[in-house]
Amino acid sequence: MPLEKGNRRFATTRWSVVVAAGDARSPDGWKALATLCETYWYPVYAFIRRSGRSSDEAKDLTQAFFAKLLEKNVVGEARQERGRFRSFLLTSVRNFVANQEEHLRALKRGGRSPHVSFEFEDGERQYRCEPVDNETPERIYERHWAQTVLDAARGLAASKFEGAHRSALFERLKPFVVGEEPPSYKDLARELDLSEGAVRVAVHRMRRQVGDCLRELIAETVEDPREIEDELRYLLRVIAG
Repeated sequence: MPLEKGNRRFATTRWSVVVAAGDARSPDGWKALATLCETYWYPVYAFIRRSGRSSDEAKDLTQAFFAKLLEKNVVGEARQERGRFRSFLLTSVRNFVANQEEHLRALKRGGRSPHVSFEFEDGERQYRCEPVDNETPERIYERHWAQTVLDAARGLAASKFEGAHRSALFERLKPFVVGEEPPSYKDLARELDLSEGAVRVAVHRMRRQVGDCLRELIAETVEDPREIEDELRYLLRVIAG
């Protein structure tokens, strides 16, 4: 079953709701879990590749892992790892890969496992651009998890600017929040026909909006709202390296 395109965010996407309703009897719970899988599949793929598997093995194992996650209601059975979706996924995929031969045999036998569609060609190109280093599979998973959430927050913030007919402004201010080399405030003010002070205020507001979007997305992957700030600080530490 391919995942739905278009609006990829649902009111039921929060991790606590997915845990409570993530079985086949709840379409909303299944849809929410499928959305999380589609969003965060690449960190899992990168973990498997860095564990020494070929691209073909990693594709098969990633597909089989998420099919099992959806079909067997693995999320609903989770208890200790449930607090953070990031930790739950890492623990689950580590155990899954440890039994890779069994899972690959099951995959080759076929069956009625739900199908989830991932952009493996793009994922492999991205993986081949990884720096050659001694990062562990766990470390590369965490780094890509953090980057995925950050990219999603930027995309969410951009969509809000588009909705307010300010997409052009977002594009010009984006370097200030995506780690690119930004233009000077003076040059940008001249280009946008604004005062330098107005540009600084706009950048401040954009950074705050991206931060709000980050918290919104993180809230979807933790069970307790009190964990949001801790998870945000962890994500920023991982991004900073």
